[in-house]
Amino acid sequence: MKKIIIGSDKAGVDLKNTIAEFLKDNGIDYEDVGVMSSEDETKYPLVAEKLCKKIIDSEYKYNGILICGTGIGMSISANKFKGIHSTVCHDVYSAERAKLSNNTNVISLGQRVIGPEAAKVVIKRWLELDFKPSHSSANLEEIVKIEDENFKN
Repeated sequence: MKKIIIGSDKAGVDLKNTIAEFLKDNGIDYEDVGVMSSEDETKYPLVAEKLCKKIIDSEYKYNGILICGTGIGMSISANKFKGIHSTVCHDVYSAERAKLSNNTNVISLGQRVIGPEAAKVVIKRWLELDFKPSHSSANLEEIVKIEDENFKN
């Protein structure tokens, strides 16, 4: 299983800590890039940037989990980085499709949207799946073409 990089802003720190403990309890190698406190004012795009740069520096060998209030802002921020494909998932079916159909390498969650036990189930399912080329592969190829065009600079 790939190493996981995990991060949150102050609105997601409690769920991040729960997920980090879940990863540890399941023997999954992870690195926490913060924040470490609900008092930390670091803006979520900066946490997403730190996480995404670690994934890129690993040559995409790592996956990421980002958590904020809704998961939306983190996912939008993560998708600003070439080769990072993130989506918000708050249910198992979405997590399955995120990995199997869309080959995501980052999953985003919202502490204000999903409870800790449901989040563990979603994360567990996403982590245990591997992308396999399918009918969705042609769509992914088009996404990469668009990405390559927009990240020329």
